[in-house]
Amino acid sequence: MRYKFYGWQQADVRPVVREYESIGDLRAFYDMLSDIWCADTCAPRMRADWTPSNKTLGQCSITAFLVQDIYGGQVYGILRNGGNYHCYNVIDDKTIDLTSEQFGDEVLDYADNPVQLREVHFAKEEKRLRYEYLKSEVAKRVKG
Repeated sequence: MRYKFYGWQQADVRPVVREYESIGDLRAFYDMLSDIWCADTCAPRMRADWTPSNKTLGQCSITAFLVQDIYGGQVYGILRNGGNYHCYNVIDDKTIDLTSEQFGDEVLDYADNPVQLREVHFAKEEKRLRYEYLKSEVAKRVKG
């Protein structure tokens, strides 16, 4: 399968947390998330537009912070129209955006963006709950 998310070519990053070693690299993690992402994990303001064919829509922050938990690195954000940030990861100088497909052919600028803090993002309870759900579904699959 040819992946389309930004940074897929350098997504050979391995988990830094022992209990998640079985996932493998970020391409394998993307495959796992592809079976989990749904309208319920989508940001509420985008939920009406979520479809299985655009499964990464509204999934960026919860996905990026979960990637950080498992693979390390930092979460950064690209300021979007409307004042929201699109979150992505930088791990070992590799920029990876597992949810970039939601933007279609739009080219995002991954340079010089601010670090994002989970304390700020998860101050919104609905976002924290979506993150916890995503994390619990990943844990179920890892434990088999």
